[in-house]
Amino acid sequence: MSEVVKVERHDVVAIVTIDSPPVNALSAAVRGGISGAIKSLGSDPQVQAIVLTCAGRTFIAGADITEFGKPPKPPGLGEVISDIENCPKPVIAAIHGTALGGGLEVALGCHFRVATKDAKLGLPEVKLGLLPGAGGTQRLPRAVGPELGVKMVITGDPIGAAEALKNGLIEEIVEGPASGGEAFARKVLAEKRPLRKLRDDDSKLAAAKADRSIFTNAAAAANKRNRGLDAPLACAEAVSWVFDVPFDEALKRERESFMKLVAGDQSKAQRHAFFAEREATKIDGVPEGTKARKVERVAIIGAGTMGGGIAMSFANAGIPVTLIETGEEQLKRGLGIIQKNYEATAARGGIPADAPAKRMALINGVVGLENVKDADLVIEAVFETMAVKKEVFGKLEQFAKPGAVLASNTSYLNINEIAATTSRASDILGMHFFSPANVMKLCEIVRAEKTAPDALVTAVSIAKRIAKVPAVVGVCDGFVGNRMLAARSKQSEKLLFEGALPQQVDAVVTRFGLPMGPFAMGDLAGLDIGWRSRKDRGIKSEIADALCEAGRFGQKTGKGYYKYEAGSRAPLPDPEVEKLIEETCARLGLKRREVSDEEILERMTYPMINEGARILEEKIAARPSDIDVIWLYGYGWPVYRGGPMFYADQVGLKHIAERLSFYAQQTNDPSLEPAPLLKRLAEQGETFASYAKGAAKAA
Repeated sequence: MSEVVKVERHDVVAIVTIDSPPVNALSAAVRGGISGAIKSLGSDPQVQAIVLTCAGRTFIAGADITEFGKPPKPPGLGEVISDIENCPKPVIAAIHGTALGGGLEVALGCHFRVATKDAKLGLPEVKLGLLPGAGGTQRLPRAVGPELGVKMVITGDPIGAAEALKNGLIEEIVEGPASGGEAFARKVLAEKRPLRKLRDDDSKLAAAKADRSIFTNAAAAANKRNRGLDAPLACAEAVSWVFDVPFDEALKRERESFMKLVAGDQSKAQRHAFFAEREATKIDGVPEGTKARKVERVAIIGAGTMGGGIAMSFANAGIPVTLIETGEEQLKRGLGIIQKNYEATAARGGIPADAPAKRMALINGVVGLENVKDADLVIEAVFETMAVKKEVFGKLEQFAKPGAVLASNTSYLNINEIAATTSRASDILGMHFFSPANVMKLCEIVRAEKTAPDALVTAVSIAKRIAKVPAVVGVCDGFVGNRMLAARSKQSEKLLFEGALPQQVDAVVTRFGLPMGPFAMGDLAGLDIGWRSRKDRGIKSEIADALCEAGRFGQKTGKGYYKYEAGSRAPLPDPEVEKLIEETCARLGLKRREVSDEEILERMTYPMINEGARILEEKIAARPSDIDVIWLYGYGWPVYRGGPMFYADQVGLKHIAERLSFYAQQTNDPSLEPAPLLKRLAEQGETFASYAKGAAKAA
């Protein structure tokens, strides 16, 4: 029929196979091929049933998102699904791998569906800031009922074949897709089963039609964590149309809603994040064909908060871990916390009941550095001081096996300096996990001066294996994320001296979409950590120091920038803090003024963007989108704003450069002057995106 859609006839059953690697996405050629095959076979008197299946590793895994934003090419997906649904002969979707997005919508247009036992079926469009745009919001609730339907559409999470069978999304679990699909087609013919068009089948809607709260409760539960996002609300509304809007009218509205979302800033930001995450795994400056070293066992040095969280990440992925401490007591405490974390997750249904025991069995707690001897990857997660790190790496040299990758989980320190203490500099790099390490998705992979290409590839590959999002960065103080955070922290402190209060600054930052403001975050981490560090370096921070001197260390003491009621983590504004700020400013002879929310937002974001421009110019990060990935997955930057560098392009670099110059003069802070790269791009009317394209071409 076409290059990407092939037809085989097995007497009265025709097998239509989509073969468009890597994931059989619904390109214009695939859509045209399906439509042509269905029309031709529908009118062929020799054919009585049609099986729609895919070659390769998966069923149709979704739309071809490279077509988004481009003029549409016929036939549209809705048209293709309509051709399938209106075919006078039974059409059976035979699914393996994943049927996602447009792929599941195609399957829902078929009269019957079968799947292999490991298949996954879902509508993940919401994760790109969209809703299913080819009937998914209308057909899925009719297939599985409105409760599960709305949950699947709002969360975008797929279900497995067993759950799909239980809920009526598929008719049967089969061994192989093509053979199983064909056998099922023959059964349909033998039993003379009527064609089931989901568009005409409202049988599963009756209960929720009679009691609408069944649906609204399910929608509200699925929408719980979607603060600030437009698409989940649009998804819930679209699914609700199954109750009282005629099918064709609902399809029309669904399409209009899709078009509105696809043109909106949120979806653009979410699609940028999707591509940025994939782009981040491409490593610049590594010879083509460089293979990762084999990693079968990992050793982690330090069973504290970070070490324990990292150990859990590996155990969760089924990789055996040796967890090393200096003494039995520290080890016992560390393993106890891991056990408690697993049990708590199991108790709330996050993991199966038998998972804690299985995962704990993969973590072998031992005392003594010599126990790294069998590990292919060693991750040091000890106290964050250079002297301690150097001591550990100096000893590792004698115990770690040749070829083992040696990683430091430092969040600030110079990896080159650490590597210089050993004769194995080519094996050494940074793997900066974020706290809590078993939850946060980001891993900054720090490439040192002498890191071997295959060691770097190993770190990126193992990060992906344990479900982290890796981003390769260079060596500098704080790497990418914490270096940019430092620029923001400096401004948040200055704002207190100038007239803002902690609760005002935090409210602006959380309204923007970040999970916490800088002062609530300081209270959570513990203000005493920064205080001790400042004392070591002979640095003063008048307000923060005064809080610590008053014993206000944050949540752990019930008082920090905020006060906390017993047993609560909710920050409450404290008049004592306001008084302390005013007294400190008076003592320093500073006159406070009213600071607008607009100024706070600009000073909480623009200096970070400025630092991002310096990071790019120094080649600490390879791409602006890598910086976005770091902030999205390491610091909770709202996905609907795409990351700091994407957001900068949305705001306009000229405006940002002008405001930075204004604040540099207003606050007498030359570090706020636009970085050379930002200034140049602003003057030329360019964006960080166009800079990235130019850099990619030059490479």
